[in-house]
Amino acid sequence: MLAAEEYESTHAARGIVAAPHHLAATAGQEVLAEGGNAVEAMIAAAAAIAVVYPHMNHVGGDGFWLIREPSGRVRYIEACGFAGSLATIARYHDLGFETIPTRGPDAAVTVPGAVGGWALALDAARSHGGRMTLRRLLEPAIRFAREGVAVTRSQTRLTREKRAELESAPGFAEVFLPGGAVPEEGSLQRQPRLADTLDHLTAAGLADFYRGDVAREMAADLERIGSPVTRADLARYTARERPPLEMKIGRARLFNAPPPTQGLASLLILGLFDQLKVARAETFEHIHGLVEATKRAFLVRQQVVCDPEHLPHDPASFLDPKSLAQRAAKIDMKRALPWPHEAKPGDTIWMGAADASGLAVSYIQSIYFEFGSGCVLPSTGVLMQNRGSSFVLDPKSLNPLLPGRRPFHTLNPALAELADGRILAYGTMGGEGQPQTQAAVFTRHALFGVPLGEAIARPRWLLGRTWGDQETNLKLEARFDGNIVDRLLSVGHELVVLPEDYSDTMGHAGGVVIHPSGQLEGAHDPRADGGAAGV
Repeated sequence: MLAAEEYESTHAARGIVAAPHHLAATAGQEVLAEGGNAVEAMIAAAAAIAVVYPHMNHVGGDGFWLIREPSGRVRYIEACGFAGSLATIARYHDLGFETIPTRGPDAAVTVPGAVGGWALALDAARSHGGRMTLRRLLEPAIRFAREGVAVTRSQTRLTREKRAELESAPGFAEVFLPGGAVPEEGSLQRQPRLADTLDHLTAAGLADFYRGDVAREMAADLERIGSPVTRADLARYTARERPPLEMKIGRARLFNAPPPTQGLASLLILGLFDQLKVARAETFEHIHGLVEATKRAFLVRQQVVCDPEHLPHDPASFLDPKSLAQRAAKIDMKRALPWPHEAKPGDTIWMGAADASGLAVSYIQSIYFEFGSGCVLPSTGVLMQNRGSSFVLDPKSLNPLLPGRRPFHTLNPALAELADGRILAYGTMGGEGQPQTQAAVFTRHALFGVPLGEAIARPRWLLGRTWGDQETNLKLEARFDGNIVDRLLSVGHELVVLPEDYSDTMGHAGGVVIHPSGQLEGAHDPRADGGAAGV
């Protein structure tokens, strides 16, 4: 067990940042200390985390933003790329593939969207008085990439576990297997080409990533390795603002990301659970209720979530009270619904920030699998995501591969306005586990009054697979009470208790809170390498 003091949150008066790596949290904290706002702090943290946590995210990935303004308006920035113009079903069939590969050039299917999201976020920051230059915001990331940072425990472990499927990807070994070996925890890792790219963007502007010198170099490397993404695809890309999904439950108004993300599932879980009227945390009813709500939510997700231009149903229709009541009535509190279904993996980072003006940010950035496609473009140092591997090579499917189409995303940042006046920005990495961990953290903290740090640290569960695991059963960390485990087994849950007290399988969660008093609070997961930093 963690010592009691390690459950505690960080409190601040002017601003706070929570991140899974301490250097990203510090990069945001320093911006706040110099008078920057929460959105500027998040841009700095986003660039830094792309350098120091490359197994979880990179500038070659996607990002999603929820920004709550002091007025109460919630803005959503969708920064996910679409499939390249050469990414056709016929192409992959001609190459002999029945499914899209998860590694290598043929996995690098979609345009990286994250940097475009940074650009929209920078505009949002300036509309709230932000005056920080792009050079100042990217400076920590440039320094970390050029001078080097210590390799984390999780990077070492995942590099070792995934080496066989990554080492042949173009550019991977040169950057992430120095000297042909898995880097040891604590060893120095540099990314000089990435440093040059970020430095160039500070002068040329973020649009250069898509329509300038950086785009030209990226496109040449993508063509050289055989990726279906072209220079014209990069030039056509822009991030965009769209209305967020929202839902009202008894004690909160909840916000999340709309399709192509699984934000609908995250909201559905909480909406269904609210109908069950569970009274206390850490009871059988709490855990079983959330697991069963997850199953019902995932069944909807599998029928609905795809590119927003091709939705078969209006996502909001599943969130109205009548629909929630009908689905919740099907949950049996004495019997588990038989499972599994097709699970979605994914590796990601979530970060949050808030400041004294009332700005709150929930942000998530990812390259999908650990190290994404594994392809590092030599001229720019950009590690390309493999998000497009979630497409299906069947034109009749919900998510077929088509040029210009956006893939299904596990990513979904969360934000809530609580009835007592608190603003909570929260989220996690972990693919299939994201909606489940969000539900665990939110119900513990917002519904049952568990302190934020403790709500994140308490034992968690995961239905389905993640981190390359093929098992789709219910997994519980070792700290769960044996009586609850027995009750879950008795009602038909197929489960396994993991040997670890704090398992990476459960993802890396975090949260920031703006209290009605103006006090700021933040916490991040003891399962990660970060924390919260405030001023």
